[in-house]
Amino acid sequence: MNVSYSQIVVETVITFFVLLTLTRFLGKKQLSHLTFFNYVTGITIGSIAANMVVLDTGNYTKELTSLIVWCLLNTIIGYISLKSGKIRVILDGQPTIVIKKGKIDKEALAKTKINIDDLTMMIRQYQVFSITEIDYAILEPNGILSILKKPEYQGTQKIDLKILPQSPAFIPTEIIADGKLLKRNLLEIGKSKDWLNNELKKANIKSIDEVFYAEIQPNGEMFIQKK
Repeated sequence: MNVSYSQIVVETVITFFVLLTLTRFLGKKQLSHLTFFNYVTGITIGSIAANMVVLDTGNYTKELTSLIVWCLLNTIIGYISLKSGKIRVILDGQPTIVIKKGKIDKEALAKTKINIDDLTMMIRQYQVFSITEIDYAILEPNGILSILKKPEYQGTQKIDLKILPQSPAFIPTEIIADGKLLKRNLLEIGKSKDWLNNELKKANIKSIDEVFYAEIQPNGEMFIQKK
């Protein structure tokens, strides 16, 4: 079946915007691939969309419907697992303790289908080269290993030295980027445009257009770089 270039362009544009809308609808959980199910779902959605553009099956509407239904099913499953802990365990799995009180749990390794070489490789990613340094190690549902070192191997923290710093007044936030004011960020930190203009005047800057980048620091001061 011959398909005109104009039809290919139209179908590609439609697929692009439908996929853009659906991915925004699915949310950030899908993007982060929190579980193997999320990972497989992301690949499947991408494959369906790619086939719609590349392959000429002669039934674009059917494929588009398949893509939308797949995303809707994923959203429904996500909502159900959000409301039900039992369903969430079935779909996402649950953490598995593979090292407990400094000892490797052989049954847990066999259950998760991880051998000792895989375990030591994952541990080395935390700059830990000996099992003896670890108190607990937990394999998360997304396949990432979380470890808790034994107290004698943990780094010194400020609280150990009885140093209790105050929380910063602000989170470092960009206010101006490439000469453009980021109004939303300015509102997020509870500051007005008049305040910003006063800060710019202190730096001998007359206009926002003169600024390449500006960021508020934790102490409330401004970092400003001119163009």
